[in-house]
Amino acid sequence: MSIARIGVIGAGAWGSALANVAVRAGRQVTLWGRDPTAIEAIATAGESPKLPGIRIDGRVLATTGMAEVAEADAVLLAVPAQALRPAATALAPALRDRRIPVVACAKGIERHTRLFMTEVIGAILPDAVPAILSGPSFAADVGRGLPTAVTLACADDALARALAHALGSATFRPYHSTDVRGVEIGGAAKNVLAIAAGIVTGRRLGASAAAALTTRGFAELARFGRAHGGRAETLTGLSGLGDLVLTCSSRQSRNFSMGVALGEGASPAAAGAARLAEGMFTASVLADLARAGGVEMPISAAVAAVLEGRLDIDQAIDSLLTRPFRAEE
Repeated sequence: MSIARIGVIGAGAWGSALANVAVRAGRQVTLWGRDPTAIEAIATAGESPKLPGIRIDGRVLATTGMAEVAEADAVLLAVPAQALRPAATALAPALRDRRIPVVACAKGIERHTRLFMTEVIGAILPDAVPAILSGPSFAADVGRGLPTAVTLACADDALARALAHALGSATFRPYHSTDVRGVEIGGAAKNVLAIAAGIVTGRRLGASAAAALTTRGFAELARFGRAHGGRAETLTGLSGLGDLVLTCSSRQSRNFSMGVALGEGASPAAAGAARLAEGMFTASVLADLARAGGVEMPISAAVAAVLEGRLDIDQAIDSLLTRPFRAEE
């Protein structure tokens, strides 16, 4: 299919960066935001308040009108995971039952329903074709046009390829896949594990502990992914291991930074107040799903317990360090 026009819902840092991506790929781009002030800043000054210092391409049409976005050949939902349902609901009347791809660009699991992002899209927009974009990417890097590679998955292989070509350029390389669930799990789980990695850094437990945490965290991600049908190549690829390595090693990551604050002694409420960290909403859901499916995820469970106030940091660390010795898997 021909994808000449891209609509982006969400004029925050990630949505603004993806609008630049689509323009660089030669598409016509409409960027929707609910805040008229932010949209005005993009339209007049060429800069999003959420992505300061990075110019938004002048060819991006910024608007508060959802109908203009719905005329696109594909729509990117670039909003936080817990806001994806309201965004899809707002899009539904304007889409008028058109069968176009709607791509989730959030990394998480809906807190109250335990649905993955493409499942939310399917529930709200039954005529749309759900897809997911995920991988090791910071909005500032992508917005500037620094080299980035991600995974774009859709159950329809031809459509996954078409979407990858529609967004791909010399500096933004989407690898296409049909493993939707594997891609979604990588993005959701790595945020929770990044909080744990930040705690290790904030507690000054050392580089060896950080490496061990990331490695054992990946083992958890892979177990959970396999239990839900994710493919090995997806879990070890960009949207799994790749995104985990990035998020567990940089303070640009909101989840890692939140973990650092926790490790330094901040309360969960204070640590999460500065910037939205998706992992704080996903942790309990991920731990519950793992427990229900008989998947062992002690690091993720410890993060959930800390965020829920059931364990303090030292108790969580002790719970992990005193686990029985076992063979590596």
